[in-house]
Amino acid sequence: MGTNCRRPRGRDNTLSSLNVTIEALNLAKEISFITPAKAIFGSVSSLLTMIRVRFVVSYNSGFQVHIYPGLDGQ
Repeated sequence: MGTNCRRPRGRDNTLSSLNVTIEALNLAKEISFITPAKAIFGSVSSLLTMIRVRFVVSYNSGFQVHIYPGLDGQ
């Protein structure tokens, strides 16, 4: 019995949705003639890109749990 390491289908859909949204925002930024709108489209696109990168990194390295002890070390 062979073992195939595959990503769950939900993650593929999420990443492709993020990619499509980022591309649409970049296109809207290029087409827009209003300067404040360009800034907003660029900011949201950058934010979604950071979320996408974080999503991929957390998937590849697994979920990490950080535990911080209290003031008395417990």
